[in-house]
Amino acid sequence: QVQLVESGGATVQAGGSLRLSCTASGGTLSRYSMAWFRQAPGKERGFVAAIRSVDAYTYYADSVKGRFIISRDNAKNAVYLQMNRLKPEDTALYYCAAGEDIEIFTSPSKYDYWGQGTQVTVSS
Repeated sequence: QVQLVESGGATVQAGGSLRLSCTASGGTLSRYSMAWFRQAPGKERGFVAAIRSVDAYTYYADSVKGRFIISRDNAKNAVYLQMNRLKPEDTALYYCAAGEDIEIFTSPSKYDYWGQGTQVTVSS
């Protein structure tokens, strides 16, 4: 089994940047597709970005495309989410997720392992 831990969440002003990190223990992330999801109070958990295991293909939600960048460093057993030009509507608890042989990137049910989340708050 894999344990995921997110870090890097903070309170920032609109227009600012943050980089979230997700590190793993108990397994090697190289064989997993990785993703970031987020959930705001009263809303369902929504897809943010994903990166595939084999070729590092990336996929983004329309709401973050051009602002966020997902990347991975298999040697460090980590995945990152660089968030730029943050908006108040980006405020949410951000979760890291891992799954094997993921074909539908945007579905939370397709991922096997989840972190506890890290809070991102963007003030206007």
